[in-house]
Amino acid sequence: MLAFIKGSLAEKGIDYVVLDHQGIGYMIYTTASVLEALSALGQTVKLYTYMYVREDQIALYGFLTKEDLQIFKLLIGVSGIGPKGALGILSSISPNAFQFAVMSGDSKAISKAPGIGPKTAQKLIIELKDKLKLEDMFEEESGSGAEASEADNTAGKEVIMALVSLGYSETEAFRAVKKVEASPETDSETLLKLALKQMLTF
Repeated sequence: MLAFIKGSLAEKGIDYVVLDHQGIGYMIYTTASVLEALSALGQTVKLYTYMYVREDQIALYGFLTKEDLQIFKLLIGVSGIGPKGALGILSSISPNAFQFAVMSGDSKAISKAPGIGPKTAQKLIIELKDKLKLEDMFEEESGSGAEASEADNTAGKEVIMALVSLGYSETEAFRAVKKVEASPETDSETLLKLALKQMLTF
């Protein structure tokens, strides 16, 4: 198993890149957002990879973060979703936005992906909702270990719960809280007011 590959960007295709690592070119399929982020040929790139092995095919799929790779693995673990389908989903909606959509039951956002109809979108939500947690997303966004981050997380979670009780979806609530430029000293009440202002921009 290849955990990651680091090399120079030798080539870009419609849905893949080729990384040159010690004279060997690795073709790695990836998302539109990764292709957009990798702009300059020759730049050093590190992609976290998944090796897909079938009797008639061996292919590599790569992502810029471990978290994005984990979402890809969850997607292909759903019956009927193969690697190409998973890439299609993550090319039309970012991994973070996909998590928001699953947690809030937003099947419309997921069904915008090519080849994903309403029924498949609902299936993804049902199968993955219990595997994705709001707390985990806060840890990914804020990092861990710092007391300030822990305080931010606590206030943020309280505000999200308050916004959901007001009728907003978890997706909308999470996005609003993350857009607020708050300091570690910002209390829940102030954060709620700032988050409500952010709602007007969506």
